[in-house]
Amino acid sequence: MATRQLQTPFGGRWASRWTALADEIEVRLEAERERIGLWLPVALGAGIAAWFALPTAVHWTGLLLLLGGGLLAGLLIGRERRFGRMVTFGCAIMALGLLLIWARAAWVAAPVLARPITTEFSARIERVVPLPARGQVRILALPQRRADLPPRVRLTLRSEQAAGLAGGELVGVRARLMPPPPANLPGGYDFAQRAWFDGIGAVGTVLGEVARVPGTGEAIPPLRNRLSGHIQRQVAGSAGGIAAALVTGDQGAISDADADAMRRSGLAHLLSISGLHVTAVVGFTMFLLIRLLALSPRLALSGVVLAAAAGGAALAGVGYTWLSGAEVPTIRSCVAALLVLAAFLLGREALTLRLVAAGALIVLVWRPESLAGPSFQLSFAAVTAIIALHESPRMRAFLARRDEPGIFGAGRAVAGLLITGFVVEIALAPIALFHFHKAGLYGALANVVAIPLTTFVIMPAEALALLFDSAGLGAPFWWVAEKALDLLILLAHVVADAPGAVATLPSFPPWGFAFAVFGGLWLLLWQTSWRRAGMLPVVIGVAALFAQPRPDMLVTSDGRHIAVAVPGGGYALLRDRAGDFIRDSLSEAAGIDTPLMALADLEHVTCNRDFCRWRQGEGRGQGQGDAKDDATDDSGRVILASRGMDRVDGGEMAPACAAADVVISDRWLPHECVARWLTIDRDSLAETGGLALYLGKTPRAVASLRAGDRHPWRRPEQVSGNDEAVPTGALAR
Repeated sequence: MATRQLQTPFGGRWASRWTALADEIEVRLEAERERIGLWLPVALGAGIAAWFALPTAVHWTGLLLLLGGGLLAGLLIGRERRFGRMVTFGCAIMALGLLLIWARAAWVAAPVLARPITTEFSARIERVVPLPARGQVRILALPQRRADLPPRVRLTLRSEQAAGLAGGELVGVRARLMPPPPANLPGGYDFAQRAWFDGIGAVGTVLGEVARVPGTGEAIPPLRNRLSGHIQRQVAGSAGGIAAALVTGDQGAISDADADAMRRSGLAHLLSISGLHVTAVVGFTMFLLIRLLALSPRLALSGVVLAAAAGGAALAGVGYTWLSGAEVPTIRSCVAALLVLAAFLLGREALTLRLVAAGALIVLVWRPESLAGPSFQLSFAAVTAIIALHESPRMRAFLARRDEPGIFGAGRAVAGLLITGFVVEIALAPIALFHFHKAGLYGALANVVAIPLTTFVIMPAEALALLFDSAGLGAPFWWVAEKALDLLILLAHVVADAPGAVATLPSFPPWGFAFAVFGGLWLLLWQTSWRRAGMLPVVIGVAALFAQPRPDMLVTSDGRHIAVAVPGGGYALLRDRAGDFIRDSLSEAAGIDTPLMALADLEHVTCNRDFCRWRQGEGRGQGQGDAKDDATDDSGRVILASRGMDRVDGGEMAPACAAADVVISDRWLPHECVARWLTIDRDSLAETGGLALYLGKTPRAVASLRAGDRHPWRRPEQVSGNDEAVPTGALAR
């Protein structure tokens, strides 16, 4: 026995163990061979996500080299092994994803405005987007003969200013322009990134009247705008806005209160045209065509009815996608519908995860930047969860038809819908918390009523109303649609206002979100018992979310607005006259769902015309104690924040700054003002963006702008703009 041990070197024992492990992996992969292809879009998306996550070209190049090494390692493992082929193709596809988004970002590059300006210029209108619920209109405009302006800008006008504007029209405007804003707070929405891929180099507001050149616009508005306007004339208010959204994807006529209720109740997916809507259109069209074509005995006996109906349904799906603006969820749903029709004609199983994977690959190749947006993530996560659930043997057995009374069958169907809703809510919760810092808790229950109501009442009533409107007979169908829409809005408000309807949490760490997504995919895409291993990264990701503390203070990127944690989990606002957008942004970043209080009204805060001073952090720092004890109380941090506009002498400020741990100002501070820990002013905010401050024993600040970030929208080519006004009429001519 000893002789055998001497003849077996240490390295040999490890080699045998690795061989056994490799064989075990090979057996697992052989059992999952039909699911391996589902990981192709995951690998492509991982490369795209890595490009967004890594800050500079050096990092991107380094990752490409590492992936090249991984590809070679896969070849060394051996092409005869599935694991070797997976490593080879996985590294190659991931590298392709990184190169794809890198090339896409370079392809859409366009100059960005360097600084805010007010100027006059002529422009060609590219697109008009009405927002009647806000009394506004947004236009995409192409400035003419102004090399000092970006080639495309987005302008907001009041409805009366924009009356009659049409695409292609030449106008002259005076506007206040600014560069596309980055995230205002850590974890917030980064419009600068979105604007880069949309080619928008500036955003702004039109001041005064719009000078127009007659005869330069489209004689007939686009079909989408005309159809939205027609629907909104038939059904008033937010109900009309939802009706238009279901047909054209135009959500501009939905009031903010009703839109917020739809989000909080988990029904917002009904407003974004996706699988539910495309499926309803394609299914209704195919059903109608089959019935009509079957009326002809010759066609029925020739066997072409099914193929002709499928072709007509495919055309209806493509037309609906084009009409609704061809957004990412709609394109994904249209591709899926076409694949379902093809599988149906070929006699293959239609609704599979392969279909979802094919749709994801097409969307990511066409618009790789869509991966970073919540629309893509929510859409594909929901569909993947639904199909994976219904492919499971237990769910199939539960929903299988059987000989039983009808009431039991109906109850099983409702239970299946509830289970599906809960699974979808669980799948979408991490994504909603990452992007919006909130997730609805009662969405599954609300959707049990809302989805059948939308699919079988609202959308058919709208379709029939539009069809019969050609003969002036659509009024009864519009009445049915309006009453059903009013019921849908009522349901949204009842669910949204229910206690505990929304879970709110502070920022989800990106690495924790990545763990949760990977674990979720592992659970959903594999079928055998090793899928349970996906629970480990899911638990790690969720633990990272719940371990994330609420910030003690939030400072917006301009330094004007500061939210401060107070006892009981609420926050107080430095400038209590802040608008709804700022309040909502601060509440989301803080992870709260309660109104913001006024900081100056708190007893422990001392304010004068120019500054507010208080103690923040541990002990008294959560809003307890008296500011006069600052000199003797070592709990918490002393904060000094400016709120006035008057100039303050640096010599006078120096002692107050030196006595504070943190000084915050939205203007430039004199060099004499130096805080004990952190001094924040306009110069520093230009580098950091918005800040989240954690004032524990080891204080830290989290910035919305990463240091060293070299993505193209952070360091774009800039144009200076020109504040000199040129007569608008002359520009228009």
